[in-house]
Amino acid sequence: MYQERPSRVPGAVLWWRTRTTDAPLRVLPDGCIDVIWSDGGLFVAGPDTTAQVTVGRAGTRYTGVRFAPGTGPLFAGVPAHELRDQRVALADLWPARRVRTLTGQVAGAADPRAALEEIAGAGVTEPPDPLITGIVTELRAGASVAATAESVGLNARGLHRRCLAAFGYGPKTLARILRMNRALDLARAGTPFATVAVAAGYADQAHLARDVRALAGVPLGLLT
Repeated sequence: MYQERPSRVPGAVLWWRTRTTDAPLRVLPDGCIDVIWSDGGLFVAGPDTTAQVTVGRAGTRYTGVRFAPGTGPLFAGVPAHELRDQRVALADLWPARRVRTLTGQVAGAADPRAALEEIAGAGVTEPPDPLITGIVTELRAGASVAATAESVGLNARGLHRRCLAAFGYGPKTLARILRMNRALDLARAGTPFATVAVAAGYADQAHLARDVRALAGVPLGLLT
């Protein structure tokens, strides 16, 4: 069972999940970095390029803060591309003594969700970069990579470099992931697939189907 709500951390989402079966879970790419509490430990989930299939026991609980696209590196303290397609213990990124203290705080908290939010908020000590926010806004709206670069005042190479550091991959990959998630939101709301394809900026329904399968690893119909 999965639930979420807006986090007190600006732009982030607080989510929690309890496994109901031993079946693998499919986690779709979303352009984000998460800090997660599970099985008594803290770890960071980096930005994925394709769906990650995870295994675990029924009853396992997860609590996470999903940072807005491009803001996760402010928490992790490393460029996003160093975490791409990885799950990394927080102690491998931050001083081990500090992480032991934080782990004890969450473990002993009456409300682990609130404790994790506090850690996430305290770990982001800088405001989001307006340039990074602008890149997400442009690409999410369907702008081309060239138009996005022009809008934020970068050349193609500069845009690619900033995207690697902030999102973990280049602007083309980020645009595909953002577009897929918009398409899934529409499809899950009951919009016909052909209409979804047009609204989300695909050439046609076949293009939508190919892209979702490539990024998610399963057909669109299994995700709605």
